[in-house]
Amino acid sequence: MDITREHPDYVARKRLWRSYRDLYAGGEQIRANATEYLEQRQREPGAVYRERISKVFYENYIGSIVDWYAATLFRREPLLTFEGPNEAGKRYFSNFIEDCDRLGTNLTDFLRSRLIEALVGGASYILVDFPKGKGIIGSRAAEDASGRSRAYLVGYAAEDVINWSYDDQGQLDWVVLRTSGLRKTNVEDDEWKNVTTWSYYDKRRYRIYRQIGGDADSRTARIELLDEGLHGLAKQDRVPLFGLEIQEGLWLLNKAASLQIEHFGKSNALAWGLSMGLFAMPVVYSERQFDQTFGEAYYLQLGPGDRFGWTEPDGKVYQIAAENLERLKDEIYRVCYLAQMGGKLSAGQTQSAQSKMWDFSITQEVLRAYGDSIKDLVKKVLRAIETAREDGLQIGVSGLDEFDIGDFTTELSDAERLLGLGIESPTLKQQIFKKLALKYLCDVRQEVKDRIADEIDASFPRG
Repeated sequence: MDITREHPDYVARKRLWRSYRDLYAGGEQIRANATEYLEQRQREPGAVYRERISKVFYENYIGSIVDWYAATLFRREPLLTFEGPNEAGKRYFSNFIEDCDRLGTNLTDFLRSRLIEALVGGASYILVDFPKGKGIIGSRAAEDASGRSRAYLVGYAAEDVINWSYDDQGQLDWVVLRTSGLRKTNVEDDEWKNVTTWSYYDKRRYRIYRQIGGDADSRTARIELLDEGLHGLAKQDRVPLFGLEIQEGLWLLNKAASLQIEHFGKSNALAWGLSMGLFAMPVVYSERQFDQTFGEAYYLQLGPGDRFGWTEPDGKVYQIAAENLERLKDEIYRVCYLAQMGGKLSAGQTQSAQSKMWDFSITQEVLRAYGDSIKDLVKKVLRAIETAREDGLQIGVSGLDEFDIGDFTTELSDAERLLGLGIESPTLKQQIFKKLALKYLCDVRQEVKDRIADEIDASFPRG
């Protein structure tokens, strides 16, 4: 197997991903790559083009939109429940939620970053891994003590998954991940070297390769096999990579990229035109040869029939350009399902309260679609970890469907009306109490949430 080979779909999207990264990041990143988005005009002198490029600026609407969706969706943390008699397993998952990647990252923050990656690249991925160790473990207690049972997560962007294959059931058969970066092999080295790592996973085994020097496409530097063996989900006969794949209609960068590039080009063209308009060119109307020098410290002598003036645009094209930029900005927000945030409406238009409510209801449905995808991903990841650890817990994932932190009173009144119907179901009451309590206390530690859920369960008779 050629570990460096790339999937045809990956090759087709490489340039697209690089462009989307620039558009999302903005700032100096897009300034550094401005020549890829602002073309040199026909017969434009090179010096003028370079000056234009040196003065570029970027109004980053799509980056703000992506961050708004991620922040709004995770305004409340997802509600996680772990039911079962295994208290050690519950303590593990409580600690896991506070530090899911061995880098101190809370699970909610980790998922937020995965959503941002998916909105930019169309997909993002989570690898479930377990610490490696030497020797054979004889018992579960020894495994816990050594730390080998403490699963952790590793995030990957769409660009990191370079090759893959699916089985007949539509599940991953194998996958290749690639990451690279500058590193020093030791402190004494004066030179930074590019280190590329390939990770191969199939349904049972893994192999890790590394190349020091060159780049990811270089064949000159030697690629060495670092490690291989069974991975943590081998007993489940599944590849330990879980994907958050966004539907085409909800892939925000893909929907708005062309509009954002068009806005980038026209806004810079308008700014350049306005700047040049500040330096008007003198014009002399005369039938005789004109060879006088003039300026602030000189005077200009004209004949009886001569005239003098300045060239400057009448402003109509600037007005048209400004109106077009406003329309492009509104269109960026509209295709991202945020029409109510797109700024002022066209002249003479008004928007009713019902229309505004309808616009925001569309935004809420999009947020719920993202929330459903996140919850489905979390269920798969946590249940795969639980199965690998054999904790015997029932894991539930809910939430990510309320987007106003101050709207708890509405849900509370709905619950009161539901309980007021007199439905004789202790299980219904039990689940309502747990959902309300956990949602109200969404920011407390998972250990406290588990204790509250256990206390609520204990207050109801077991049937």
